[in-house]
Amino acid sequence: MVDSVSSSGSVLDRISDSRTRLADSTETFLSLLTTQLKNQDPLSPMDSSEFTQQIVQMTGVEQQLLTNDLLAALVGMSDGGLAGSVDLIGKTITAETNLANLADGDAEWGYSLPREAANVKFEVINNAGITVRTESLTGQEAGEKSFAWDGKNNAGIGQADGSYYLRITATDASGTAMAPTQTLTGVASAVQSVGGSIVVTIGGNKVPISAITGVKNTL
Repeated sequence: MVDSVSSSGSVLDRISDSRTRLADSTETFLSLLTTQLKNQDPLSPMDSSEFTQQIVQMTGVEQQLLTNDLLAALVGMSDGGLAGSVDLIGKTITAETNLANLADGDAEWGYSLPREAANVKFEVINNAGITVRTESLTGQEAGEKSFAWDGKNNAGIGQADGSYYLRITATDASGTAMAPTQTLTGVASAVQSVGGSIVVTIGGNKVPISAITGVKNTL
């Protein structure tokens, strides 16, 4: 795949080179024209239509270069870095998010506790904002961990596949609340621009590229 940054840079370089050559040619042309006008035979003056046509042609070329500059700028703005982000597709991505995708009765979130927790409460929430599953654990050490969900609600009824949120409430032995870091790890399947921001699809969940904390080749 052609690198978008180097490709855009080479185009702009060519435009810049063309502009420089045009400026040199214009300066040379005007210098020669001035010399000819100074030394022309008063009884047989130059035909003005010829050099007027050349000036018009040079002006047209300059306008085309300006148009190319504008198009290059517009492409850069509309792309928003999308072309440079497609290399993420197929790679294993880790992002900070409380989203995970339930598929075939399986969903998993990663999280990290900043210190030892006396009590940790997990709440799985659907897209309607309804808590479908609640679990609690006691005595968890600090560090990275994971929470797996079997896709069933509190009544043991399987839930529909799709995206779900996980809310974690943790407190230490003194009852002081802590803020766990929640992550999602999976293979990126798509990259798209949404509202001017780059969004990466990981396991069916769309997360902003700014939330990505790790990228590695998928084995």
